[in-house]
Amino acid sequence: MLLHQFEDGMEIDQVLLVREAERRRRRDGGEYLRLQLGDRTGSVACMVWDELGHVLELARAGTPVHVLGRYTVHPRFGPQINLRSLGAAAPGSFDPSQLRDGPARAVEQMEAEIRELLGTIQQPHLRTLLTRAFGEDGELWDGYRTAPAAKYYHQAYAHGLLEHCLGVAQAVSAISATFPGIDRDVAVTGALLHDVGKLEAYSERDGAIELTDEGRLHGEIALGYYRVRRLIEQIPCFPAELAHAVEHIILSHHGALEHGSPVVPCTREATLVHMVDNLGGRLGSFDRLEKELAPGSSWSPFDRALGASAFFSPRAEAAQAAPAERIAPALAEGAVPAAAEGIAPGAASGRGGAAREAA
Repeated sequence: MLLHQFEDGMEIDQVLLVREAERRRRRDGGEYLRLQLGDRTGSVACMVWDELGHVLELARAGTPVHVLGRYTVHPRFGPQINLRSLGAAAPGSFDPSQLRDGPARAVEQMEAEIRELLGTIQQPHLRTLLTRAFGEDGELWDGYRTAPAAKYYHQAYAHGLLEHCLGVAQAVSAISATFPGIDRDVAVTGALLHDVGKLEAYSERDGAIELTDEGRLHGEIALGYYRVRRLIEQIPCFPAELAHAVEHIILSHHGALEHGSPVVPCTREATLVHMVDNLGGRLGSFDRLEKELAPGSSWSPFDRALGASAFFSPRAEAAQAAPAERIAPALAEGAVPAAAEGIAPGAASGRGGAAREAA
């Protein structure tokens, strides 16, 4: 059974992926552990109050774990699992493809499309820049094709950055022909490069995404600007005006100072990339919410990224039926073989769930 099929009060005997494991301090001075567990359809919080050291060893980010507990929907804290025990997931007791999310299109197809897009760039210095970044032996290519686009809200999975930047660049390319005065080569180049700072700002391993020290200390915009600036400086006679145009897109693509951009968009090309980037992120949130949608539901819960609930027509249920049929029989029945190892009956108690997070 997938997470989006869980119902309030349901008993859980399931393998889930640890997305996050974070120690937190209670008001009384003690500590508790907040886990974020999930599969390809979403994630859910789980609080551990006892035997934190043992659980931390077992529940490392990116590790599948065998979970016994009860799924509840708290009126204030939302969905959670009141945990009874946690154990190592026995090999063969789960389908790894059901635990990790991924892009809707094949990675090879997206790689071919980005090569095709690179071939349309006419300005020689921009073409050289993109070749040095994304060529087969390019400085950024290996990381760019595998990195996530975000930690939570959109395309938060391996290859998400490639999917997001390609979509933004393709839309920018199409729109550039509609509005006069836009330098298409500059706009497409900026669209492909706007999020390269995420290569250093995020790390992804086995489905767990974390902010790096560099991401926390500098932010992805500063990291991206530096990477692109360094590439530009390696290209002989790169025109200063052209460099400013591309760098401005990277520095301003969040659109506002309060959203992390050191400058706001001041050119047609930067404005276009910001608008399409924002649109891509918001539509990516709809994709995420549709995967998490409970069977038979048309409305998602309130989503912070959208600032609202999302509505889906009845076709959403039909679209989700096909993937659900491919669930391994053991998972479809909600059963995990008893061979799961390392069950720690006392590792966690169901005392209070997320309501105690505020204690």
